[in-house]
Amino acid sequence: MSLLVVGLSHRSAPVSVLERAALSADAQTKLLHDTVAAEPATEASVLATCNRIELYADVDKFHAGVAELSTLLAQHSGVGLEELTPYLYVHYEDRAVHHLFSVACGLDSMVVGEGQILGQIKDSLARAQELHTAGKLLNDLFQQALRVGKRAHSETGIDRAGQSLVTFGLEQLATGIAVPAWARGKKALVIGAGSMSSLAAATLARAGVAEIVVANRTFDRAERLAEILVAADDNAVTARAVRMAAVPDELTRADVVVSCTGATGLVLTAESVAQAVEGRTGQPLVADTADTAVRTETPQPAADENCPLDLAAAQPGFSVMGDAAVAGMDAATLEQHATWAAGGNTRTAGGRTPEADAELITALAATAATVGRIPERRRPEPVAERPAPAVFLLDLAMPRDIDAAVHRLAGVRLVDIESLAEASADAPMAADVDQVRRIVSDEVAAFGAAMRAAHITPTVVALRTMAADVVAAEIGRLHGRLPELDERQRGEIRQAVHRVVDKLLHAPTVRVKQLAAEPGGAGYADALRTLFDLDAETVASVSRAEDSTETKDRPA
Repeated sequence: MSLLVVGLSHRSAPVSVLERAALSADAQTKLLHDTVAAEPATEASVLATCNRIELYADVDKFHAGVAELSTLLAQHSGVGLEELTPYLYVHYEDRAVHHLFSVACGLDSMVVGEGQILGQIKDSLARAQELHTAGKLLNDLFQQALRVGKRAHSETGIDRAGQSLVTFGLEQLATGIAVPAWARGKKALVIGAGSMSSLAAATLARAGVAEIVVANRTFDRAERLAEILVAADDNAVTARAVRMAAVPDELTRADVVVSCTGATGLVLTAESVAQAVEGRTGQPLVADTADTAVRTETPQPAADENCPLDLAAAQPGFSVMGDAAVAGMDAATLEQHATWAAGGNTRTAGGRTPEADAELITALAATAATVGRIPERRRPEPVAERPAPAVFLLDLAMPRDIDAAVHRLAGVRLVDIESLAEASADAPMAADVDQVRRIVSDEVAAFGAAMRAAHITPTVVALRTMAADVVAAEIGRLHGRLPELDERQRGEIRQAVHRVVDKLLHAPTVRVKQLAAEPGGAGYADALRTLFDLDAETVASVSRAEDSTETKDRPA
């Protein structure tokens, strides 16, 4: 059997696809049951977070496994297979181990180094154990991933490379102001009482908000979170719980709103946000539209005489010089323009000389000859300055809780998963990332060696069992032939024969374990079974016995 992972994440798919493919708790349960019921897989676990959906399985056939897992992901996510396939990635064997260990260390997170993923991996394993879809391979894999993640955080400064998604989101809301200074004295509304919402509430409390209101569909969980916040020693926040029906009223009081629920539909619509803020400020809330935006058009130079480019057709907002002038043009036209520009026919633009324009256009022509056409690049158009936000909203849910149309409301600042993905693309990487990558590589090698060594253990056990049976049979035959031997003499003979067999088997069994632990060592188990004519069913029974013992001894 072999490890396979099929999934999609913020690195492979746009947020809009991730949002549609998000799996509810019930959908995850059904996916796990259907995966282990499928022919290629015997074990399965789902890792589903706000920016990734991954299905891990122990399969006996690679191609059949990829096809089956991809189909099941599409079926349970509700996104068609043809649409989902371009965004899926596949990792197999050691690459799958490397991927999960990297995820556990925060290397694959939207915010590099964040530690919340460890809790999500732990929850994923617990769910698979509860549903009895995790066997020896996935139990060992996920537990080792948790240990690797903890090692990375304890031995390196990976935490400095990034923060939790919550902290990063609050920094985006604060826009350059230190979060404690920005949050001090504000009133916060937290919608949801799960792990992400709890983290957000605790972070806001430590940052110095004056009040936190927790709303949740299960009121008892909201009350429990509020009690924990009040009892914490590291903050002096006032906290209370409300029912979801009270959210519209609480919106009119809140300065900061964080939402992360498991709802499949919108929790806050653009209309409800606009009404709440209007109720708070007494002023109607308007949306920024293309009609109300104020534009500053760049004066366009007159078309240059004999220029092969149709500059007169250039749309407002485009430059007519350099790379912007040749956007969308093919290689032949670019070469003509380069020749024309090299003759000193162009006017300077932005301080560039005609020669510089000619060199730039020639380089673009070479690019166009390779990739086809230069993509169109539009100059950003200035818009009217937005008023200072009256309310800040952070949406950490997948699918989203807050209508994306809220982005267009003046006086409101919304940060959601999509905007976080864009912001994190430019986040600096810490030097400790390289050290964590080395840790991951070392741990993958060690895990692979341990798995390969474990693969041959049942064969070695079966060999020693066969040897013990041979010794027992020969001692019994000796006793029949020499009945005059007393018990002391029989014991001496028995020990001598056992010592001979043990010494003969010691070196080859130790060496075969070492060889099997190396890459490509899987064939040594087959060789051992062939050389000693070991019964395959005997070896399989040893494996089943070991699995049964591990399951029995595993703590609940």
